[in-house]
Amino acid sequence: MTVAAEKKASSALPPEIYDAETYEPQGSLGHLLGRVRDELTSALDEAFAADPELARWDLSWPQLKIIASLVADAETKSASGLCKRISYDAGAMTRMIDRLESKGLVRRERCANDRRLVYLELTDAGRAVWPRMKEVARRVLNRFLRGFSKSEARQLESFLRRMLENASE
Repeated sequence: MTVAAEKKASSALPPEIYDAETYEPQGSLGHLLGRVRDELTSALDEAFAADPELARWDLSWPQLKIIASLVADAETKSASGLCKRISYDAGAMTRMIDRLESKGLVRRERCANDRRLVYLELTDAGRAVWPRMKEVARRVLNRFLRGFSKSEARQLESFLRRMLENASE
């Protein structure tokens, strides 16, 4: 490769955000995202436990993700489909579905045409609890976004979606 071609190729790469001299893991985006996620999941779990309509179900953030996925995507009908959709470990997913099933919120149904396939569906109770879970989650998220404008929140969502796209490259 000629010097001109190398220079052109290196200038096509975007500049690195973090460099070796100034990178501080505790102040980095990864650390901050992890802290926000931890705080958000704790706040959601506490809000579910404090809500009179939800407390009796002993619901958690991971269970919200599963119920929300079953509500939002009719195509996601299996545990493996849920694992892919929400990036969750298969063993943990099975245990979580077991818990939701024992609470009467989710039901497993074998496929009539292929007994190896097991489909998941919300029960009437699962569909009934969803609007309240969604409302409590909305209030918690709004608390975390206090001081942001709507356009800033949409921009943050856009940035995070872009990071997720970069992760899959």
